[in-house]
Amino acid sequence: MIRTILLTADQQRSVGGVEQIQRWRDSSTDYIWLDIESAATDETRELLESMDCNTLAISDSFRLRHPPKIEPFEHSTFILFRGISKIQGTLDFSHQQIGIWVGERFLITYHQESSISVSHMWESELENSMIASPGTLALKLLHYACGRYLDTMLEFEDRLADLEDGLLGDHSEEGMKELVGHRSRLRRLRRTFSYHKEIANEILNLPDQILPFIDQESDHLRRDVYDRSERVYSLCQMYYEICGDLVEGHISLSSHKLNQTMKILTIISALFIPLTFVAGIYGMNFAFMPELGWRYAYFVVIAFMVALTITLLILFRRIKWL
Repeated sequence: MIRTILLTADQQRSVGGVEQIQRWRDSSTDYIWLDIESAATDETRELLESMDCNTLAISDSFRLRHPPKIEPFEHSTFILFRGISKIQGTLDFSHQQIGIWVGERFLITYHQESSISVSHMWESELENSMIASPGTLALKLLHYACGRYLDTMLEFEDRLADLEDGLLGDHSEEGMKELVGHRSRLRRLRRTFSYHKEIANEILNLPDQILPFIDQESDHLRRDVYDRSERVYSLCQMYYEICGDLVEGHISLSSHKLNQTMKILTIISALFIPLTFVAGIYGMNFAFMPELGWRYAYFVVIAFMVALTITLLILFRRIKWL
């Protein structure tokens, strides 16, 4: 699918397809937003090259997996962003590459599947009375995409609190497995968010070199994009560390419970070992054992065993084993 929005100097706009590109070329004041949703075909490459898009940037946008980046060229700036295709579960995102070319009079977005962020901005701009300039529109697109990540991360905070409480309950093993899975996903997301943060940082601090076509009044929007990117990254980092702390805490609690159990078993063993020793001696089948012929031998041995047990209990109590 290829669609375009053409905005004239007197704020007249029209929605169409590739037929509007020639009309835009014939004018020196019109703006155009070209949105391409298509597989990586030769026809798509030819169309992008006809819009003066860099060949290497086109190849990067065609790849299913490529690190997000921002790269300025002579007539445009290329932004490769990783957006959300769909959310399958908690922190389980399906990502897709979104290639964005921003020029003085054009904005080009390329994605191989339907993009929620692009579709949202498309509808939003059609509803507005005035369509933003290409640079501002690109920033709004990044701002909205970062907002979707941010909303999902904030929703995860409540789930993380439930998992923390559940570790002390009867379903700690299930919570432990879920935490390990979330920690692994957060590690991968942290890498993506670090790239997004670098892109936003360059846009904020180097606007003249990175986005020379952007409006001078875009300082607040550039700051918002950076703030959202930085917050998403910091939340991801914090949640990753919290998950790690909860996993380590659960392991420590399990080890403590195991140590308590082993302590009790050790005390029981310590009590019965001397008793077993005494019983073993008098259970030997020797012909000459003087105590066997004594009338009170049985009662003395039983009393000795009881006294020995009480003595060990007192000793364990004093050394705080009990």
